Amino acid sequence: MFFQKIKPFLYLGIFYLSISLLLRITFIFHPITTADFSILEVAKIVLTGIVNDIFVFILTCPFLALYFLFLSDSKYQKPYGYIILGLLCAFFFYILLIPNNVFKQYGGSAAEIAMIFIGLKIIIFSLMLFLPEKRVKIRNSMYFITIFLYVLLIIFNTVSEYFFYNEFGLRYNFIAVDYLIYTNEVIGNIMESYPIVPLFLAIFSLAVVCTIYIYKKTRTELLTLPNIKQKIILLGSFCVLVAISLFGLNFTTKLKSHNVFEEEIQANGLPKFYWAFTHNELDYFQFYPQINQQVAENVFLSQFTPPELKRTIQPEKSELKKNVVLISIESLSADFMAHYGNTQKITPFLDSLADRSLMFTNLYATGNRTVRGLEALTLCIPPTAGESIIKRENNKNKFTTGSVFKSKGYDVKFLYGGYSYFDNMKDFYEGNGYEIVDRNNFKPDEIFFANVWGVADEDMAKKAIQTMNAEAKSGKPFFNHWMTVSNHRPFTYPNRKIDIPGDAKSREGGVKYTDYSLRKFFEMAKKQKWYSNTVFVIVADHCASSAGDTELPMDKYKIPAMIFSEGFIQPQKFTQTMSQIDLMPTLFGLLNFNYKTKFLGQDVFLKEFQPKAYVATYEDLGLIKDNYLTIISPLKKIKQYALTLQKNNLSPEFNLYYDEKYLQQNLQNKKLIEQTISAYQSTSYWLKENQLNY
Repeated sequence: MFFQKIKPFLYLGIFYLSISLLLRITFIFHPITTADFSILEVAKIVLTGIVNDIFVFILTCPFLALYFLFLSDSKYQKPYGYIILGLLCAFFFYILLIPNNVFKQYGGSAAEIAMIFIGLKIIIFSLMLFLPEKRVKIRNSMYFITIFLYVLLIIFNTVSEYFFYNEFGLRYNFIAVDYLIYTNEVIGNIMESYPIVPLFLAIFSLAVVCTIYIYKKTRTELLTLPNIKQKIILLGSFCVLVAISLFGLNFTTKLKSHNVFEEEIQANGLPKFYWAFTHNELDYFQFYPQINQQVAENVFLSQFTPPELKRTIQPEKSELKKNVVLISIESLSADFMAHYGNTQKITPFLDSLADRSLMFTNLYATGNRTVRGLEALTLCIPPTAGESIIKRENNKNKFTTGSVFKSKGYDVKFLYGGYSYFDNMKDFYEGNGYEIVDRNNFKPDEIFFANVWGVADEDMAKKAIQTMNAEAKSGKPFFNHWMTVSNHRPFTYPNRKIDIPGDAKSREGGVKYTDYSLRKFFEMAKKQKWYSNTVFVIVADHCASSAGDTELPMDKYKIPAMIFSEGFIQPQKFTQTMSQIDLMPTLFGLLNFNYKTKFLGQDVFLKEFQPKAYVATYEDLGLIKDNYLTIISPLKKIKQYALTLQKNNLSPEFNLYYDEKYLQQNLQNKKLIEQTISAYQSTSYWLKENQLNY
């Protein structure tokens, strides 16, 4: 009897395990998976994955278990049926008529959702109560819908995981949580990037076919419902399985490997999503290796003169009050440029501009998200575990590049072609004294082309010129930080602007159109009176992809950066290793700014500059220095890699690719491990204690 009653769970479970296995095999052979697995490694991935999937499936079944628990014929007998119906109706009217009911207090659409749910429950219960001869058919129909929803969610999640892996080479993480929150942009992005109608029709059709099969195999189990005693035994058994699954998943999710792809493929996306959703910020002092706090601060601050957090920069030369335009370019990997070996000719303007600029050839982004790049350029501090500071609650009144410019009498603005509420940019920049110019500031006739991420970069370029012309009339110098948007999936832009059609939706097209838009911006800027007194800083926010064989693949963090100003900045190449957080302190040095600073980046032209770079994911925090990559991770893990530049036809300053050789503990550079811990521990502590506030 008991085996028969769990047949729906068994069939759904087998279906889930089968489709998850197919997805896992697909990941193993996916082009983005650059690791080679032995037969034993494949077997480990598959077996560990199946165990993970079993645990996850059990943990997703409580709703189905509750559905079967409440299946009963006795509740429709007099007087119980009428009492239950009366209570449901009373609950419905409570939500409808009581102004301050619990659902309305919760806010949002909670009250409307609750009313719809209870209303449907009333209709179905009434039909079952007053039409006993139709009860089996109604119950079968509801059972079919329940199974269909489970099957549909399983397939939809599988497809979502595939597309997420296809984009990032990872299972769900913080980015997936962002996608759930910013549904408008994300749904729009999906609709513009993929053949959405055929895709959803295929998902729906497959779900219907699979549901019909499972329904036919299990519907007879609804003819004889278990009694109270049997339900208690079934429910108790299910609770035991849930407990085992929670314990087991807590163990299997901690299984690690030297190969990131192995860890990701053997994992299940749903626990990773849950973890990301509940861990917006990681407490460094709970999860990461530590040393004495005073020692950490002393080690980290030893690179500065004086070795203090709050310092005064006093150049010998007089200050230059030049306008500054900082352009952070969406997803512009270094390997898109011809300087770094690209032969597609998709950045002709940027390549030509680099030869007329101070070009930083060996600069690394701090992270792999836009907010991480904006954080590095605005706060000039190493990345910290979890989400970017931009997306945290305590993100205001920080010491920023904008605050330095404002102290010098500059107009300070953040320019963005989309709606700046996305990624919490509006809250962050306004909370730190910036004015915002975004899509809300555009008149309809100023938008020639737009997609879900915002107006095309060419339209934003025109708006930027308009904004700067207005600022120049005030007589005050200006600092404008412009974040581009066009080099982002779905990579759509106006046709007939470049030789790659705007509806081709290609990454190369997105890059080349952004390059085209920047050329147009500089052509317009050169005609303005303020141009000759303006310094332009051009830098990527992050690379186009972060997937690789190791936690922090070097080539996935190197980005192009340059400072250009005709008649002021002499063309040259700075080839030492540096971080995104060093760029703005270097600019202030070129402008001879005298200012008090809490920046943790360095002016690369000072004699005390130490070549290094900070690179990170949401969990792994790395330091590149002296041909080593040192990584600290949750559970107080430490890894170190020896870096060897690969041989190719490129000159060393433009070579992106390193061999990363894992070092056993006895071969590790202890001094660099101490410096890595010191940097991230000190930064985390100062943020926690608000010591990096203005």
